[in-house]
Amino acid sequence: MNEELQKLINNLIQIEHVSTTLYLAMSAYMGRLNLTGMAHWLRLQSEEERTHMLKLIDYVVDKDGTVQLNNIPAQPTDFGTPLETFQKVLAHEQFVTNAYRQAFNYVNKVDPQASVIIQDFLREQIDEEAQSLTIVNRLKLAENNPAALLLLDQELGRRTNAPGAPAAG
Repeated sequence: MNEELQKLINNLIQIEHVSTTLYLAMSAYMGRLNLTGMAHWLRLQSEEERTHMLKLIDYVVDKDGTVQLNNIPAQPTDFGTPLETFQKVLAHEQFVTNAYRQAFNYVNKVDPQASVIIQDFLREQIDEEAQSLTIVNRLKLAENNPAALLLLDQELGRRTNAPGAPAAG
């Protein structure tokens, strides 16, 4: 694995590591607000991001590269309203998509095997952004209606697995 490719994938590992802790912090915050369905959804999202991180780590190890895990910045303890929280989720997913897009543009020229891995993550980002946008739009529709907010909370609490992942069996 060339040094530039290793650095690029380690950057993606770091992004996924931060994503894991960010969504875990958001989950704890929603739990504190007694929005247990949103907390559950965010907890599963955190687990999904951890899975992404592990896949990237395995790829680097399998290619005889060096994994560099860096410090994770402390996460906030308050994310605002549910709408503001999920707007931050959407913005973060857009940031992640952009990072994978930039990685793909580089990797596609230098390592066809790595480009397949990155392309899989890019494909999954379509769903990540779409789900986040749907939740943001539904929270906007709910506005300040507590009944609508609780209904959406219940719906998000029914999530059983990460998007695109096989159901637990």
